[in-house]
Amino acid sequence: MNSRRDSTDGPEDVDATFAEIVAGLEREGVGKQAFTDEVEPDDGDEAEPARSMRPEGQPAVATADDDPDAYPDSDTDSDDPNDHYVPPEPPPLPALRPGTIAALLLIVLGVVLLLFPGLFGLTGAIGTPLALIVMCSGAGWLILRMRNSQPPDSGWDDGAVL
Repeated sequence: MNSRRDSTDGPEDVDATFAEIVAGLEREGVGKQAFTDEVEPDDGDEAEPARSMRPEGQPAVATADDDPDAYPDSDTDSDDPNDHYVPPEPPPLPALRPGTIAALLLIVLGVVLLLFPGLFGLTGAIGTPLALIVMCSGAGWLILRMRNSQPPDSGWDDGAVL
């Protein structure tokens, strides 16, 4: 009743089946060497693996053994736990121009008018649309003042310009 025990699919059969598949693929030419300048091991050279010459035009892969100065030793590095990268101070923000200040003041005036229309002697029905118009005017003024050209110090290769 136990079909697994009666089956002949044991580990020995899996190895035999795998060997048959590999032999069939080798007959079809799968697994042949990609480069013709690879060195084949002789029957007596089983201890030394096959080495391939690097194809022409491809750079050699650098390792730490090639240039020992390329990688710092962990012995010479400082073991101080507080030793970490400290970024430089950011540059100061540019000074705001008078037009920018006026647009920002319009936006603030719109917010105050929206929240407290009674300060100006207006009702909510009149203050709300007026506040929205003032805020949109300030935002529109900021958008219209945006630079549409390249900065004067940009070179010929300044990446994507949107």
